[in-house]
Amino acid sequence: MNSKLTCFKAYDIRGELGPELNEEIAWRIGRAYAEHLKPKSVVVGGDVRLTSESLKLALANGLMAGGADVIDIGLCGTEEVYFATWHLEADGGIMVTASHNPINYNGMKPVGKGASPISPESGMNEIQALAEANQFAELSNKGSLKQLDNSAAYIDYMMQYVDLSAIRPMKLVVNAGNGAACDTVNRFEAAFKAAGVPVEFIKLFNEPDGTFPNGIPNPILKEQHAVTAEAVLAHGADLGIAWDGDFDRCFLFDDQGIFIEGYYIVGLLAEAFLKKNTGSSIIYDPRLIWNTEAIINQNAGVPLVSKSGHSNIKAMMRERNAIYGGEMSAHHYFRDFAYCDSGMIPWLLIIELISRLDTSLHALVSERMAQFPSPGEINSMVADADQTIAKVLEAYQDKALSVDYLDGISLDMGEWRFNLRKSNTEPVIRLNLETRGDKQLMSEKTDELLALIRS
Repeated sequence: MNSKLTCFKAYDIRGELGPELNEEIAWRIGRAYAEHLKPKSVVVGGDVRLTSESLKLALANGLMAGGADVIDIGLCGTEEVYFATWHLEADGGIMVTASHNPINYNGMKPVGKGASPISPESGMNEIQALAEANQFAELSNKGSLKQLDNSAAYIDYMMQYVDLSAIRPMKLVVNAGNGAACDTVNRFEAAFKAAGVPVEFIKLFNEPDGTFPNGIPNPILKEQHAVTAEAVLAHGADLGIAWDGDFDRCFLFDDQGIFIEGYYIVGLLAEAFLKKNTGSSIIYDPRLIWNTEAIINQNAGVPLVSKSGHSNIKAMMRERNAIYGGEMSAHHYFRDFAYCDSGMIPWLLIIELISRLDTSLHALVSERMAQFPSPGEINSMVADADQTIAKVLEAYQDKALSVDYLDGISLDMGEWRFNLRKSNTEPVIRLNLETRGDKQLMSEKTDELLALIRS
């Protein structure tokens, strides 16, 4: 057949239902995965989208046709597939999810043995080529399918991340957005209750619903902030937590209902790990760096910057044995979680931290936000991303103290810096900017850059 499959992206598989991703294509992806990696066993799971179950079954059929035994862990989050792949010592895992993409999309996140990422350099290109060619031999030894509820093992493991004896009485507003996190939130609630820990869960949109009656769960969008923020204030909660569709990212709101950018959570978690693990390496992405680097240096850690993207950060973490890695996009990676990202570990660590310090999330981050203010990531649609980035570089490089090309362009201008990079999937460029304690300069330079970018 050899038809081009446009659903293969840089770090995962994602496409519009029908033309880009359907059951026939899902079968071919499963068969190609089995052909290239020769796994004996593969874990599969799926999110709440209405097409995830049928795509997962087609994927499983392709895997079995290639000789792999399939372990289906059912409705879950991406990190549960990662955990099961590692915990059950399977040879690979594939999560069927489109995370925060529009409702007419779906996708897959494949990993190898030990939940190691599969990137263009480590098998994704070969799997794509095999799926496109669609020329597979009929095998006599086909694999089997087994249903397994692995949630109890997952919850037990996750609860080890927090010292339950340290947790003070608190209220948590939890917004699963009708996504895959709903059942998992209930399991955490039950685990805290069984342990006699005084944590009250105030649940929003906690019924799995693939029609997403309250919008696609993508809490980074400003229009989705109000519902969680208002609930925090209405209930006098200590913390608000919102997850995206497959809960590999979590977003936090302080006790005043203020949305905390993922950038500042990276610094907070880095400090929490370094307090207990002096001298450890911490990985972070180059979009916003000053706050993270300052905290790592103040706590005798080793700062290591990596190109953004989960496969890049996980590879460097494994190479340098880093205890934690964080991206400002709210992806957080943990050495003791098979170097994988989790949307549940961050809030567990935060509630222990604020309990131990007898403080609030607001108190912990407000000073850092004032010290290194940032407007957050700003996206701009452009006709030609490369041409626009070149135009910005030409305008600023002569005044810059340094220029870095690790991930897009990063220019240090002394009292302020910015990173500009293009999207892998759409004609969009993403601007991140920070200053040294100067909000007015932040606003001025943001407006100045956006005027140039959008001209």
